[in-house]
Amino acid sequence: QVQLVESGGGLVQAGGSLRLSCAASGRTFRTYAMGWFRQAPGKEREFVAAISGSGFMRYYADSVKGRFTISRDNAKNTADLQTNSLKSEDTAVYYCAAATSWYGSSSDVGSLYDYWGQGTQVTVSS
Repeated sequence: QVQLVESGGGLVQAGGSLRLSCAASGRTFRTYAMGWFRQAPGKEREFVAAISGSGFMRYYADSVKGRFTISRDNAKNTADLQTNSLKSEDTAVYYCAAATSWYGSSSDVGSLYDYWGQGTQVTVSS
């Protein structure tokens, strides 16, 4: 019932920034926790960041903490991921996902999310 569409990916040089956006179709967007995951070629899917429905709680993977910021605008039904100081190892397809509950430190478990977008490609060149 919830559709998610990512945008904002592209090609950027190392040290640069991109702002990724996730647009949701649901009428009760604020009740969903939102997460960002990524998957690089030949690698397993990796958790990036999550935010609670209200936006009060945030949780980040150690690999991106201090560089990436997750946010949401419940009035616009969007969740964003601001990526700064990008590295070549950040190259991946980035996916947004929605969960019906906030799982705190378990937010990195992909199977807890109920809806997924199709992904947007981020390529960081060195």
